[in-house]
Amino acid sequence: MQLVCLDLEGVLVPEIWIEFSERTGIPELRRTTRDEPDYDKLMKFRLDLLEKHRLGLPDIQKVIADMGPLPGAREFVAWVRERYQLVILSDTFYEFAMPLMQQLGYPTLFCHRLEADDRGFLVNYHLRMPNQKREAVKRFKEINFKVIAGGDSYNDTAMLAEAHAGILFHPPENVVREFPQFPVCMDYDEFRAEITAAGRRIGDA
Repeated sequence: MQLVCLDLEGVLVPEIWIEFSERTGIPELRRTTRDEPDYDKLMKFRLDLLEKHRLGLPDIQKVIADMGPLPGAREFVAWVRERYQLVILSDTFYEFAMPLMQQLGYPTLFCHRLEADDRGFLVNYHLRMPNQKREAVKRFKEINFKVIAGGDSYNDTAMLAEAHAGILFHPPENVVREFPQFPVCMDYDEFRAEITAAGRRIGDA
């Protein structure tokens, strides 16, 4: 049995923090895992900025409520689910992602959780586990799945390397340069073709 593991932000939905940066006029919040490979450093930077500007979870959720999947993402998810098992492995948070997952038809999502105080201000974040994308792929392989993984950022590359086949989707040039071993797709048609080709290469479990 073949399993497809996909990142969420930048692959199926817009980057939430970039959208929030544009809505609030705080350019520093545009920094994502495309720019900073150290996720803990990135999240502490974000939480400090939110505290400085007195912005909380309701402010971010208000922005997310107006967002939708990337053009073509719904159809792409439906195409994958018709042919493979699908799991979304993301470094986003359930408190952010669920309205967007509803619009994608609720595929399975593994991600993290946020902690807010009684006023809605974010005080901490809690990883489901360290290196959860790579570790999830490892466990899927242990239970005899052949795994095809797709993502766009630094924090996806360990997952892509662990999978039987890893694919970069619309990545920034710096990630392409640093990880030339992965094929690159720039739109969903290319992505479908690369997933299909990878499935043929790795065969069935």
